[in-house]
Amino acid sequence: MLTVNLMKNLHTFIIFLFFSSISFAQEADDLKPAFKFITETINYGKITLGANGVRVFEFTNIGKSPLIITRVQASCGCTVPKKPDQPIMPGEKGEIEVAYDTKRPGGFSKAITIFSNAKNERKMVKIKGYVEKTTSLEKKKSMLSEDN
Repeated sequence: MLTVNLMKNLHTFIIFLFFSSISFAQEADDLKPAFKFITETINYGKITLGANGVRVFEFTNIGKSPLIITRVQASCGCTVPKKPDQPIMPGEKGEIEVAYDTKRPGGFSKAITIFSNAKNERKMVKIKGYVEKTTSLEKKKSMLSEDN
C-alpha cells in the first residue's frame, strides 16, 4: 500500500514538473525580443544598369528585451547586407541596409537571413527586381556625345 501511494505521489510530482517547465519556457519566450518589419520584401522594380542598389529594411523590436542581431547573411555575393552595430531596445526601430550590385543585368531575387536573439532566431527577408540593360538608343546617344 505504501509503495502504491509513493508511486502515485511520484507520478503526480513528475506531471507537475513537466507542466511547470512548459509554463516557464513559455514565460521565457514571452520576454524575448521580436521583429516587426514594415515590409519583408523590397521590390526594386525595373532599375537601370549601374543605378543605386542600396535599400533599407526598417523594423521595430516588439519584444520585451533588447534585440541583438549577431549576423546578416545574403544568399550570394552580389548582395551586401549591413546589420545594426548596437542592440535595438524594446519599442525602438532599427534598420538593415542591403546593397545589390546593379551592374548585373536581368532579374534577381535574393534572400537575406538575419541571425539574432529573437523568438525566431533566424528571420528571412527578400529583395527582388530587374536590372535593365542599356538600350541601343542610349548607346548611340552616348557615342554621339563622346564625339563632341
